[in-house]
Amino acid sequence: MMNAQANSSAFQVGASDNVATLLGEVAPGAEVTVVGPAGKRAIAAREMIALGHKIALAPMNKGEAITKFGVVIGIATRRIEPGEWVHLHNCRSQLDERSGSFDVQTGAPPVAKPG
Repeated sequence: MMNAQANSSAFQVGASDNVATLLGEVAPGAEVTVVGPAGKRAIAAREMIALGHKIALAPMNKGEAITKFGVVIGIATRRIEPGEWVHLHNCRSQLDERSGSFDVQTGAPPVAKPG
C-alpha cells in the first residue's frame, strides 16, 4: 500500500510537456505543486498516483500525443483530464502495438498463447 500524501510535488521537464513526474505518492484531491520551465503551479490529483508516475497537466483527447522530455512518449487511448494518472490504462506506445494490453500494475506484456 502506498503512503499517499495530502500534498506532493511533480517535475515538468520540458515547456511543451503535457505530463509531469510525481516526486511523492499522492491521494485523490491532493494538491500537487508542479515545478518546471514556467515556474510553479498547482494542480489537484484526481486519483491515487504513485511516486515516479505521470500526472496530466492539460486535457488530452483520444489520439492526442502525450509529451515528456519534449518528445512524444505515447498516445492517449481515451480523454485524459488534468490531474489524472497517465499510465497504461489510458495511453499506448507508438512503437509497440501490445502496449494497450500491458498489465497496469507491473507493465508486463500479455502472455503469448500457443498457436
